Amino acid sequence: MQIREYSGEEFEHVAREIWVPMIARPSPDFRGRSAVHELSETLSLSRSHFRAPVSLVRTGRMATSASADNVMVFCVYLAGRGRVRQHDRLVELAAGTGILVEARRPYARVSQTETRCMNLRFCRELLPLRTTEITDVCARSVNPAAPAMRLLSGYLGRLFEMADELTASQRLDAGRAAIDLLAMTLRDVAPTVPGGDGPEGVLLGMMQTHVREHLAEPHLRVEELARRHHLSVRHVYTLFGRIGTTPAAYLREQRLLAARAMLSDPRYSRLGTTDIAAAVGFLDRRTLERAFRQQYGMSPGDCRREHCHPGSASATFSREMPHS
Repeated sequence: MQIREYSGEEFEHVAREIWVPMIARPSPDFRGRSAVHELSETLSLSRSHFRAPVSLVRTGRMATSASADNVMVFCVYLAGRGRVRQHDRLVELAAGTGILVEARRPYARVSQTETRCMNLRFCRELLPLRTTEITDVCARSVNPAAPAMRLLSGYLGRLFEMADELTASQRLDAGRAAIDLLAMTLRDVAPTVPGGDGPEGVLLGMMQTHVREHLAEPHLRVEELARRHHLSVRHVYTLFGRIGTTPAAYLREQRLLAARAMLSDPRYSRLGTTDIAAAVGFLDRRTLERAFRQQYGMSPGDCRREHCHPGSASATFSREMPHS
């Protein structure tokens, strides 16, 4: 077992070694500790403790690197709260929940509190699911009360405690068994409505398109969305729940993505923050600034300024925050 203790300044180097390359924005008092078992050349199990909040971003440019194309990470939150965004899905995480992300697509992860988590990092080819199935289950919260998830969490915890006592071949077998348990757990995660199949999927797709086409309407809310599509508010929540989000979270996410795109586009350089806020449906500039800073860790003004310096890491963060 390898143990690493690190500051916020060292986090990106440690992330590159243990998981995948990411841009880190830790809080000033951040300290981290990670213990890692290498189960095989393509499989590792780690346990980490982040003593303060941290925001992590894997940009589009990072995601297209050939070296990480097949890497996947399954994270189990042991304590704390956080959220993950990938494939246009925003998922809230609490103790006991699990989530899968794939390195070949951009994603963002925020630990909002002191956090303890366990991560199974593995080669994509080890997971016995089709490519479309893997994409469907990424960035979806795994219910900690589900029997398969309870079995998987217990097994990973026990494997972490005993890995040093196993031989190399036993660690390999134990790691493969963990992947089999993960596959069993994930088969219950994919939504019954994958976003475009069947009448329910058509309704969901229509509402997603409607949201993106009417972002400038500041009073577009779940009640109005339900009314325009002749659905009950409860039904709208159910449909969006099947892609791991809520109507309000999806609307906010799309508004922020549109604002970020405008701030990064030279064609809109003459527009002030107030104009951009109005263009994407925020009631005023301050509301946009608060939401933007919470989501991306910087102000709209910082995003625009950083975009003018493409060589900096912050510029990459502002240009390439993950989106589908």
